[in-house]
Amino acid sequence: MSRQRQVLIVDDAPVNLALFEALVKRLGGCEVCSFGDAVQALSWLDGQDVDLIIVDYMMPLLNGLDFIQAVRAKPGLETVPILMVTANDQKEVRYRALRAGASDFLTKPVDRTEFEARASNLLALGDARRQLADRATWLAEEVRKATAQAVQREHETVIRLSRAAEYRDPETGAHILRMAHYSHLIARALGLSQAHQELILVAAPLHDIGKVGVADAILLKQGRLTPDEFELMKQHTVYGYEILRDSTSEILQAGAIIALGHHEKFDGSGYPNRLRGEDIPIFSRIVAVADVFDALTSARPYKPAWTLEDASKWIRNQSGSHFDPACVAVFFEHWEEVQGIRKRFGDGEDDWPSMISDFA
Repeated sequence: MSRQRQVLIVDDAPVNLALFEALVKRLGGCEVCSFGDAVQALSWLDGQDVDLIIVDYMMPLLNGLDFIQAVRAKPGLETVPILMVTANDQKEVRYRALRAGASDFLTKPVDRTEFEARASNLLALGDARRQLADRATWLAEEVRKATAQAVQREHETVIRLSRAAEYRDPETGAHILRMAHYSHLIARALGLSQAHQELILVAAPLHDIGKVGVADAILLKQGRLTPDEFELMKQHTVYGYEILRDSTSEILQAGAIIALGHHEKFDGSGYPNRLRGEDIPIFSRIVAVADVFDALTSARPYKPAWTLEDASKWIRNQSGSHFDPACVAVFFEHWEEVQGIRKRFGDGEDDWPSMISDFA
């Protein structure tokens, strides 16, 4: 069933209201709302969706020009067609009405044939305006859906890349989840923007992607690494950066920064570039705390898990030397959330589809 078009008529003369109502009804498919008081008509327009306004120029309290200006100032009525009725000798009024936003004019006495043609044209213009708006809304929704799907696919790619590194390392999928959520917590507590909070949550799992370039004999060695072996292990930061850099993806760009810098230390004794303090990117400083804390409190083939008390004490003692003091401070200020993340993502977590949804 086709929609009835809404027509507003504003004229202080009852005889004119009756005439215009009759003429509009002859057009068919229209609902008419009439007002003899322009102020009341203006108030009625709040929240209304009209297709055509017919207004007289000569009215008390609020003339046609002022009425048009007030209509155009209302949200959603900036482009509604307005047909203004004037006397034949009021050219200056017409010029001012055009500047105010009138769409077309009728002269008194009103010719029925002319009225039908002008009103029909303006209603057709209104129909086109509405269809364009509906189309724009539909397109916006389609863009939103497509964007959401693209983001989801990108997140899935990141998690699967992280999984590739996990196959080469005795860490679990739960480690990736925990350290990513710790990173998100720290970013939020530091006051980073919502966009940056979401970005670090998804990019943090890429921190060790460069381990795919480290030999198994070094990566899986259960004893202490020799100095030469440790130098080779350090290269995983550079490998990760080389894998991810120059991507057009904001997530992979952030992952490259994190991969390169998450073993830098606040006092400048870290690697690979011995950066110091705030020269270390904030994402890398955040991930350093999140990654080391979870590594300490997780069991590995080459070591037992530390207690929360021992790990917390060590992290605090390294504040200002290994770690950014601000990151350490907010991490422990939100200790209950930290424990909640540990509880939520246990070491038995190996459901990769659910992991992907955790980063959606």
